Amino acid sequence: MDRIRILLAEDHVVVRQGTRQLLEREQDLEVIGEAGDGEEAVRLANQLKPDVIIMDVAMPKLSGIEATKQIKALLPLTIVLVLTGYDYDEYIFSLLEAGAAGYLLKDVSGDELTSAVRAVYAGEQILHPIVLRKLISHFSSPATGPASATSVEVLSEREMEVLKSAAKGMSNKNAGKTLFISERTVQAHMRSIFNKLGVGSRSEAVLYSLKRGWFTLEDL
Repeated sequence: MDRIRILLAEDHVVVRQGTRQLLEREQDLEVIGEAGDGEEAVRLANQLKPDVIIMDVAMPKLSGIEATKQIKALLPLTIVLVLTGYDYDEYIFSLLEAGAAGYLLKDVSGDELTSAVRAVYAGEQILHPIVLRKLISHFSSPATGPASATSVEVLSEREMEVLKSAAKGMSNKNAGKTLFISERTVQAHMRSIFNKLGVGSRSEAVLYSLKRGWFTLEDL
């Protein structure tokens, strides 16, 4: 069985050790490295090439935001899952714009964390409910000005339906059931959306569309 290779970036040793023990109880998860600061996270990511990095926000030497930017520039296919105690808007938006595929708060259960790792590895979007509400509320006003292309000019009607399901936090499987299409078809639409928008994750695609006012809080 192929394991999901994980790098932990967390400056609190007790939290990092506890998270490692939690993850390594699962047969399909393997922690291949630990970083105690942002600079070490970038160095180890480049050295170890993990599948998923669980990233804290506030760390010495380099913040989780800057570390994520540097890692995504070096390793665009590496998945960053944020796990933090902070739900400040500036952190959320900055990390998602930097390319984080998910954003969880530290009040999640162990089962929720392990499920989230598997989900982001499978290409799903993982956002804590509080984070999702903040994201949608912040960008609920339609974009203005001629520079903002309409969704009709960019995405097909079906792709917009799939993107809206992602903005609601639905998995590919649940989106397929809602739209009466297969999970594989949802995945194909998401790949097309990524290509058209020039993004690498569901979270980036949702952020892109919310910024441009393609849908509002009422639409979701």
